[in-house]
Amino acid sequence: MEQPPYRRIADDIRRRISTGALRPGDRVPSARQITREWGVAVATATKALADLRADGLTAAEPGRGTVVAGPAGARRGTRPAGDVPEKELNRRRIVRAAITLADADGVAELSMRRIAGHLGVATMSLYRHVDNRDALVNLMIEEVMGEEPLPDPPPHGWRARLEAMARAQWTLFRRHPWLAPAMTLLRPNIVPRAVAHSEYALAAFEGTRVPLEQRMYVSILLFAYVRGLAQDLEAEQAARRDTGLTAEEWMEGNDEALAAILTTNALPLMRRLTEDGFDFDLDRMFGLGLELFLDGIAGRLGPRGR
Repeated sequence: MEQPPYRRIADDIRRRISTGALRPGDRVPSARQITREWGVAVATATKALADLRADGLTAAEPGRGTVVAGPAGARRGTRPAGDVPEKELNRRRIVRAAITLADADGVAELSMRRIAGHLGVATMSLYRHVDNRDALVNLMIEEVMGEEPLPDPPPHGWRARLEAMARAQWTLFRRHPWLAPAMTLLRPNIVPRAVAHSEYALAAFEGTRVPLEQRMYVSILLFAYVRGLAQDLEAEQAARRDTGLTAEEWMEGNDEALAAILTTNALPLMRRLTEDGFDFDLDRMFGLGLELFLDGIAGRLGPRGR
């Protein structure tokens, strides 16, 4: 029975790795290169790369793309921390190692076993410093939120204060794509720096007649907006790692499909928008959305918000 195309491609790249033609750290062909070299669709190329990654033969390296994986401790695009003597193992080392791994592969791929392998220690030794994975994720959130302290003293006025807080959160979500999926809304993460953000938002309305309950809802809604916009960052990071394509390159590869839809359907405004060359910018969209959100609060509060 003939092998499917993605399997033949994956096997060919495997042979290059086994013969040394591709060495640990070398970039493997991207999805776009595979489509050109083998004459297959992007979906087939993506499946071939996923097959190699599932076998642990390739890893994502930030800033470089997909590369041949090294030894077990150095896989998935992260540099091994080296063997840490048990007496030098502590909570902060574990948290920093977990953040490094999550930055590379996302929080869903994070496990105590992987962290232990990264540090070169026994898995059970981690539990002397952290209770479980959920507790570790909360420690990771607390650690990274300290990277963007809220302005102290705060800017004058509730609007400037809420904007400063939202922009600090957006910066953190952009820097750590795993952070938005790790933070939940209905079962909020009880970590000191996250609670401090809520306090910061509540205090923004001091001197106004806005009741505390309404202030809290404003704080939650603003966080939900920022986090919601950041939710796809981790998925985009994974897609780029697996396919070798940026979001812009993926859109370019789907230009013909979109053009066909616009041609066969009565969508004149969408067609004009694409012909004019719409340039999607996530940071620009965040800024516009934040401005509209704050405008809405100002309109709703009226004189009480002055």
